[in-house]
Amino acid sequence: MSEEERNRGAEPEERAEALADTGDLPESEVAGDLGEAAQRGPAFDRDAGKVQKDTRRGRRKERVGLVVSDAADKTVTVSVETLKEHPMYKKRIRRSKKFLVHDERNEARVGDTVRIIETRPLSRRKRWRLASIISRAE
Repeated sequence: MSEEERNRGAEPEERAEALADTGDLPESEVAGDLGEAAQRGPAFDRDAGKVQKDTRRGRRKERVGLVVSDAADKTVTVSVETLKEHPMYKKRIRRSKKFLVHDERNEARVGDTVRIIETRPLSRRKRWRLASIISRAE
């Protein structure tokens, strides 16, 4: 039985102490109470080899795109273009993807450049909302 298998069912403090014994964690990270996060189960940062004290939700994704349709009520369709390099030929290829975006005040019009941010699911395909209008169509 390996040391990993022995520590799998152990409490967070015991796991941290076992890791410190193997040299994976510095003594300063193990000494004393590990805090409330350790009672829920620590998240190990594999790069730094430390126990994270607090795990929070990450930043929301943001995109900038062009409004291509505003026919629906409180919804606009935004086309976002990205440049991706071909793995073999190294040529940069333009890719576009359409997102359904929630526009609470119906202020975006076709041709506007807008900034959108990720949000909770609002409908079957709508998971983005309008953050701001960068420039108006001419």
